[in-house]
Amino acid sequence: MDANQARELVGANLPPDFTTGLLAELVRIPTPQTARFEAEPLIQEFVRDWARPRLSALGLGTPRLDRMGSLLLTVGPPDGDPGLLLVSYAMVPQPGAMADPYSAAIVDGASYGLEGPCLWGRGAAEQKGPMAAMWSVLEAVRRSGVRLRRPLHFAISTAGETGRHDAVRTMMEELGPSARWGIVGLGQGNRICLANKGRLDVEVVVRGRAAHSSTPWEGANAIDGMRRVMDRLDGFRVSEHPRLGPATLTKVRLVSEPDATHTVQGECRLVLDRRLLPGDDPEGALAELRSLVGMLAGFAVEVRPGPLMYPSEIGEDSELVVALQAAAGAVAGRRLGTVISHSCLDAGYLNRRGIETVMFGPGEPRFVHTVQEVVRLAEVHEAADILSHLALTLLA
Repeated sequence: MDANQARELVGANLPPDFTTGLLAELVRIPTPQTARFEAEPLIQEFVRDWARPRLSALGLGTPRLDRMGSLLLTVGPPDGDPGLLLVSYAMVPQPGAMADPYSAAIVDGASYGLEGPCLWGRGAAEQKGPMAAMWSVLEAVRRSGVRLRRPLHFAISTAGETGRHDAVRTMMEELGPSARWGIVGLGQGNRICLANKGRLDVEVVVRGRAAHSSTPWEGANAIDGMRRVMDRLDGFRVSEHPRLGPATLTKVRLVSEPDATHTVQGECRLVLDRRLLPGDDPEGALAELRSLVGMLAGFAVEVRPGPLMYPSEIGEDSELVVALQAAAGAVAGRRLGTVISHSCLDAGYLNRRGIETVMFGPGEPRFVHTVQEVVRLAEVHEAADILSHLALTLLA
């Protein structure tokens, strides 16, 4: 479908009131991160009992749940040429001290340095605003009556705050090789995130010998051993990326055992956050740290990998970015800004699978995880229009 046809169909078939009402409903439903992560009952119930029947009622296809509870709806031909994957997230941060976190109240944006009315609520600027924009694409397709030549896949992941690829990996096992392009929906102020760092968690374990602290010579204090390890880690060599800057190695957790008074510690564990740059090999990064830590006389040392998220990078001249910019020009009359992220995203996993993927969505990052999380309604409407235009031009 050409740009003019798509613009006319989007304008005629996607009323702003639909997107605003949907966003308010989404924000009013608590789906917080807890210690149960994707298995949190509130998240599972939202996807299974609230979202699935509403998506089924669209009459565009049969939503299905994967084994982690994420939802997938495919519109258009499931076979043939691969299409577009829209990934949204159900999990939002804990509300913390935020007042009325699930009220979905409409507030004046001027108080927050924003223009026009905004919607207040936990997740509005990070997960729920982008979800409303992506869900609106389905409504635009439904109302237009257009038959798609390629499939449109809409996903609601049970993740969102876990820092792991587990949910998207499970989702892609269900979906298979039927997506050519992907949009990860997280708030970026309607800018295109072209690159982000990855992350490898690494645990360093130093084992000594516990003893009573009145006779420390009877033991081998694992804390002393870990101090020597941390001295060696200061020799970490920094690599650079032209967009993302330096790789980093950050100590994020340190514990020792046994948890007892007056006791020389027999074991000490350090968790490291090793940020990965595009082109970094995770196995090579782990081998580098093992070499840096080395052996310690009088102690047993183990360096073992934890959760991994892949880095991502995509060019401004890529097919998806060019199409997204064209959609923005057609419906918003402007080019979208571009950004990079030091955080870890599912775009890295999808790009690694050969699905050309960026992060995009309404909501300013400066409001996420704060006690004043708001999203500008005009921004959510604009994202819905841009994504609808993108879907129609790529798939119809």
